Amino acid sequence: MTGTTGENDAIRIAVSTVIFSLRTAPDGDRLMLPLVRRTREPYRGAWALPGGWLDPAEDLDSAASRTLADTTALKPSYLEQLYSFGDVDRAPTRVISIVYWALLRSDLVDAQRAAVGAPENVEWFDVDALPPLAFDHNRIADYALDRLRNKVAYSRIAAGLLPDEFTLTELREVYEAVLGRRLDPSNFRRLLEGSDELVPTESFRTGKHRPARLYRYVADA
Repeated sequence: MTGTTGENDAIRIAVSTVIFSLRTAPDGDRLMLPLVRRTREPYRGAWALPGGWLDPAEDLDSAASRTLADTTALKPSYLEQLYSFGDVDRAPTRVISIVYWALLRSDLVDAQRAAVGAPENVEWFDVDALPPLAFDHNRIADYALDRLRNKVAYSRIAAGLLPDEFTLTELREVYEAVLGRRLDPSNFRRLLEGSDELVPTESFRTGKHRPARLYRYVADA
């Protein structure tokens, strides 16, 4: 006998998003993600990934964008479905979470968070120093970080964390922040200067040091 399914046994579907951005820290830019402090049980007062329930009338991508905007006021520059988490005991009731991961340029974070009505129960945390999270959200965050660190090695995913034009130093610093380790500047420059995905522009970044040429990614790469 397989058992029966009643109203109390209904499976609910949630959508959560792990959104990464570079944020300024005392020791330089760090890869961080926003967490939301829960205002209801279970895990009232605990930190959790932004998310919410799937509306029957919306598709998954729309739900991911909506729940992220509702809980953090953030609109990512890159959004991709990551994985489904559905362990039977992951929540007091039966919940399957469709998880997305997203990237947001650091120069857009503060502007988006300054919007009128932006939720206040949001705080940024270093990806390598997360507090204990509600449900299985630590596992989800670790999975998303591992996925990002693997993908940055063979794709142009770093573009989601950069402005349209950037110096090679800025690009290297993004890679270092994502990977959590230093890279040799000379080797990195030689590798990227031989890439057919980067295009040098006629513009330069000026500052304390000599002007640095700005690059951009090839649009159709």
